[in-house]
Amino acid sequence: MRPDGRAAGSGAASGTRPGPEEEHAGFVRRLFAQQEGHWPTDPRALEELAASRIGATAAAYVAGSAGAGATEAANRAALDRWRLVPRILTGSTVRSLAVDLLGTRMPAPVLAAPVGVQGIVHPDGERATARACAELGVPMVTSTMSSTPIEEVAAASGDGPRWFQLYWPNSDEIARSFLSRARATGHTVLVVTVDTMSLGWRPPILDQSFLPMLDGVGTAMFTSDPVFRAGLSATPEEDPRQAVEAWDRELGTAGRTWDDLARLREWWSGPLLVKGVLHPEDARRVVDTGLDGIIVSNHGGRQVDGSVAALDALVSVSREIGDDVPLLFDSGIRNGADVIKALALGARAVLVGRPYVHGLGVGGAAGVRHVLEALLADLDVTLGLLGLHDVGQVGPDLVVPAP
Repeated sequence: MRPDGRAAGSGAASGTRPGPEEEHAGFVRRLFAQQEGHWPTDPRALEELAASRIGATAAAYVAGSAGAGATEAANRAALDRWRLVPRILTGSTVRSLAVDLLGTRMPAPVLAAPVGVQGIVHPDGERATARACAELGVPMVTSTMSSTPIEEVAAASGDGPRWFQLYWPNSDEIARSFLSRARATGHTVLVVTVDTMSLGWRPPILDQSFLPMLDGVGTAMFTSDPVFRAGLSATPEEDPRQAVEAWDRELGTAGRTWDDLARLREWWSGPLLVKGVLHPEDARRVVDTGLDGIIVSNHGGRQVDGSVAALDALVSVSREIGDDVPLLFDSGIRNGADVIKALALGARAVLVGRPYVHGLGVGGAAGVRHVLEALLADLDVTLGLLGLHDVGQVGPDLVVPAP
């Protein structure tokens, strides 16, 4: 008999995959048994460790908040303004975190957010993230600014669920080529980011004079694209500077309007979400346009300094649209309690970004897996301590405003 009371032959040892609740408990047991290495589970400590390993310029890009960092701070403060209300004696010893969302079966309502230029923190970059996500079944949202061609990311992902995030270039022909490649590589949901038509004012990278795309890192989606390459007089391999300049013309300032969304719908037959919504009227317009979902996000505080906190926006957007389309939440998720607060206030799932990038920086694919496993285990434990058996039971009765 094992220490947790299960038969020694149960689970993975008998050739069957352990259930999610056993996996989460097993992760915690490995930590206590010091079988999980020495990576921190505290996101702040992990960030410090990553910064010491990846160097000042890469750390500045990953941190990279806009202005004085007021929006990033507001994201944390908004999460702290809500308190969870546990219930007791419910027998919640076995929990289910699994959800179905937009045709994607997920082990928990958690996705790996689209984060570009991962090659600056680890040589394997997005390939490592894809492998870790696939091992856990967590959907990865591949970024347009990937430092690895989308075909290689998909190959590393194998059978893992994957979505594609579009930074919409000025050229419709290139955009259509991107979407065609995304479909061909098994990406099932399209996320179009609308809050980054130009880069925010980010002192951490301005003061380091560091924008990796200008060095050709994070432009692989473009330089591997046949339509983009056809517009160059020399290949990116022969003339990297020309390729960077062409990239800059496409995304340096890419202006789009509501009228463009209708065309995007014509080009993509699967579920289509808009990421970067903060205003309730914009959320209503997304619904009226006939799109399939909304990601409430302020880009982790990287675009507009002094912006409304993402969680505050989630409350107002949820009040405006109700259950008309699925709401997802991004910006500030660091632990299981954060996930539950977002779900209680209207989100169907959350996206996590910087923490898994810190994991990538300290340990490649294993580091990403460590971060995601820790988050899912924390979510599982917190759900049980709140007295719930299923993540679908999370509702507004679980949270109250802080005094």
